[in-house]
Amino acid sequence: MRAVAEPRRREILRLCWDRERTAGDIAGHFEVTFGAVSQHLGVLREAGLVAVRREGTRRYYRADRRALGPLGVYLQSLWADQLDTLAALAEQVEQAERAERAERTPDIEDEEGHRGP
Repeated sequence: MRAVAEPRRREILRLCWDRERTAGDIAGHFEVTFGAVSQHLGVLREAGLVAVRREGTRRYYRADRRALGPLGVYLQSLWADQLDTLAALAEQVEQAERAERAERTPDIEDEEGHRGP
């Protein structure tokens, strides 16, 4: 499965895992040329890992989960783990920002003796 050994190709599969996407839409997620993304799509198509549907001048790509077999299950778990990690990191950043704001906000008593910003 050399086709999925390249990180951009795995990302392309993730992008078109749940829905069809045009080549332009997929290319918009990368900081490489459209031609480079088109080549990656060609490799995935030749390996039978993406299905292509033509509509006029557009091509719509979607991951072929059946063709991926057990590798598809692995990829899904990999993406889920990455999302879990991202969520945990975002939560840590948010907590740090709240703590920083709390340190900068002076405790002020109102007329009734309550403390607050």
